[in-house]
Amino acid sequence: MKLQELLARVGDHIGVSQVFGEPVEREGVTVVPVAVVAGGGGGGSGPDEAEVGGGFGVRSRGIGVYTIQDGRVRFVPAVDLVALGTLAVVMGCVLRGLLPRCRRRR
Repeated sequence: MKLQELLARVGDHIGVSQVFGEPVEREGVTVVPVAVVAGGGGGGSGPDEAEVGGGFGVRSRGIGVYTIQDGRVRFVPAVDLVALGTLAVVMGCVLRGLLPRCRRRR
């Protein structure tokens, strides 16, 4: 398969449906999931026709939902617990390093 054919096939599968999920309606509230999708690819070839290679990767991550209720639309972001945990550890280390310095200045 040539690189152009590969990219054409991949392009057929990337679109709005990968970013916005199917709406779900419960008790008068419609929820539309939202994600970020990113992709990249590459390829190369050598002097011989058999020396051709390529690849493509896609990454998606849910970022939140749109809620629709009583004619109002609101975006509710997803909470990334891993990022919050990492931030808490980093802040704890920073404070642990700063507190002794603040006490010495007094």
